[in-house]
Amino acid sequence: MPGQNATPPTPQWLNPSEMKAWRKYIVASRRLLEALDSDLAGHDLSMPDYEILAQLSDAPGRRMRMSDLADVAMLSRSRLSHRMKVMEKAGWVKRESCPIDKRGYFAIMTAKGWKAIVAAAPDHVESVRTRFIDHLSKADQVALAKIFEKVEDSLRRAESELE
Repeated sequence: MPGQNATPPTPQWLNPSEMKAWRKYIVASRRLLEALDSDLAGHDLSMPDYEILAQLSDAPGRRMRMSDLADVAMLSRSRLSHRMKVMEKAGWVKRESCPIDKRGYFAIMTAKGWKAIVAAAPDHVESVRTRFIDHLSKADQVALAKIFEKVEDSLRRAESELE
């Protein structure tokens, strides 16, 4: 078979500058997410819970197809399903079957879920501001948005090529 004995390409190792940028990103992003998660603990919400409620709060009728919610919340469908069970138990959301697609479900924010996000949002925004935004100049914010837009676009293109 062709290529059976081919040696894999030699990796292009990161130089010191690239390694520093990568490691600083990894450490800072993990610490930031842990801190934001910790700051929501007083509201009995996790960051994934908050993100799900935030997406539902912005959706028409505070409802979304589960598959769409998984996509925008960057959760696998199985992870979203698990979170939904926890959030249903807390009374923040409910699921309804889709009348058009018998396999599909809607995630719907309840009144209790709305109260939870309304209560948590001011603290969350303050946390995002003090732990992240306030450390960046306007130029930093623009540069960071451009950088991660490039990264996201590249990842989306790679994803669509796999489909």
